[in-house]
Amino acid sequence: MVIFGQKQLFSRIKNPAKPKRAKDFEFSIFSFFWMMVILTSFAILQVLVANIPPQGLIIRGALGVVMAALVYLVIPTWSAIIPALLLAQISLFTASGPESLPSGWTVLSYTLSPGDGLFILGVLAACLTGPSLQIVLQWDKVVILRMGRFRKVHGPGPVFLIPLIDRCAAFVDTRIRVTDFSAEKILTRDTVPVHVDALAFWMIWDAQRAILEVEDFMEAVTLSAQTALRDSIGKYSLTTLLSERETLYREIQTILDAKTNPWGITILSVEFTDILLPQELEDVMSKQAQAEREKQARHYLAQAEKEIASEFAEAAEVYRHNPEALNLRAMNMVYDGMKARGSLVLLPSGALEHMNLGSVMGVTGLAKQTGAGKDPASPSIETGVSDSDEVSRTTRAPEPSKEPPGEASDGEKGAEGAAGKEHT
Repeated sequence: MVIFGQKQLFSRIKNPAKPKRAKDFEFSIFSFFWMMVILTSFAILQVLVANIPPQGLIIRGALGVVMAALVYLVIPTWSAIIPALLLAQISLFTASGPESLPSGWTVLSYTLSPGDGLFILGVLAACLTGPSLQIVLQWDKVVILRMGRFRKVHGPGPVFLIPLIDRCAAFVDTRIRVTDFSAEKILTRDTVPVHVDALAFWMIWDAQRAILEVEDFMEAVTLSAQTALRDSIGKYSLTTLLSERETLYREIQTILDAKTNPWGITILSVEFTDILLPQELEDVMSKQAQAEREKQARHYLAQAEKEIASEFAEAAEVYRHNPEALNLRAMNMVYDGMKARGSLVLLPSGALEHMNLGSVMGVTGLAKQTGAGKDPASPSIETGVSDSDEVSRTTRAPEPSKEPPGEASDGEKGAEGAAGKEHT
């Protein structure tokens, strides 16, 4: 990237210093008004002393002042006085007679008289002294040189310059400024290449030194900050760079302030905006951080299991001396499980035997299954629990057969017939 014929040094810097052209003054709207005031004053003086200037002369004089102001606006140096005065004279004296102008331009014609010299002198004075009026803003300071030597530092307000003798070396902004700078491919102490972008907040406290002691203080601050950044990062490891930035901020600020203080510049603070690492190193650090988090999670889980086991041990010690409470707790667990998950509950056999519920629940289930497969009139099984928690079973006696004693039943007859056939 090329700016005004100069190659940009740092492509990563977002707000590089703008190149400035040499100038002796700042031509503003106030300077133009000052030129018109001078012209009007000489015109009034001619009216009081001699005669009223001709209309054509007044128009030509005003046009010459406007052209001179345009020259000063484009070329803000005292060397522009020559073309400005030349244009003013051309505007005043070129084709001034009525016979030399077209018919539509006769308003610009005039006849020069001896009393018109004051107005012409006013035009030349306006063109010569117009840039002398300078307005300095509240936050600016201007360094004035007289015949090339330092004259003074002027604060905010109007400033009058002697044409061709005084010049404004620079308008210095004394507000807090911010400059971004970067350092690419810096090796840390543990040989890790990093890219660092940083900001420096600084201000000028002595405009005279900032202008007279260094050629371009903006470029000087930027280059000094970049050098200090490289030197500081090379002293620390990557871990320190990422975790202890305040240490590097203070160190870089101290180095910069010691270098720029003789220039009338003080560094207020230094901050990092971005630290770029190689992609491979970022992947490795991400995996390391993930492993550390997983290790920490497992540690927390083990601690939780240990605490739960300790609570269970205390509960077991309480239940060991109070078996009724254990039975009540077990029954409550069974009830909660059946209520939440339905009628199917899986329990350890030891728990059932301890609560004396295994035989009761098993017999009850068998009775329900047997009763569901038989006719309502068929014999049923009755269950009961004695005082000793033993399950007793009672069944109805089978009814005697109603067939005559001497006759065999159909089943017996069939069996005997089958036996006889086999014997034969």
